[in-house]
Amino acid sequence: MNDPLPLADALADLNSAEEFLEYFDITFDPGVVQVNRLHILQRFHDYLAKQAAELPDDEEAAHAVYRSWLARAYQDFVTSDALTEKVFSVFHHVSRADGGSTSFVPLDKVFQQ
Repeated sequence: MNDPLPLADALADLNSAEEFLEYFDITFDPGVVQVNRLHILQRFHDYLAKQAAELPDDEEAAHAVYRSWLARAYQDFVTSDALTEKVFSVFHHVSRADGGSTSFVPLDKVFQQ
């Protein structure tokens, strides 16, 4: 890690899945990222959120943890697809009482952290 910026500042400057992957020096297939960029970033966020209490304070160690979770998030979509992984609530179908199913997501769920 040879970045003069603190990790939090460097991450704040990144705008796309490609920029995240390049920052963490993860080799990627542009075709996979083009189709799954939002899913990869959301999965990365989900992985980090589950580990938030255990993230190291040391910049170099934190960088390594972030890199490993981003690599895993990317790999999830190399070996699978968005429909199978169901990262976003809209992919979670719920059976309706009158038959069929819905993927309706109430607004209160959309804005949850």
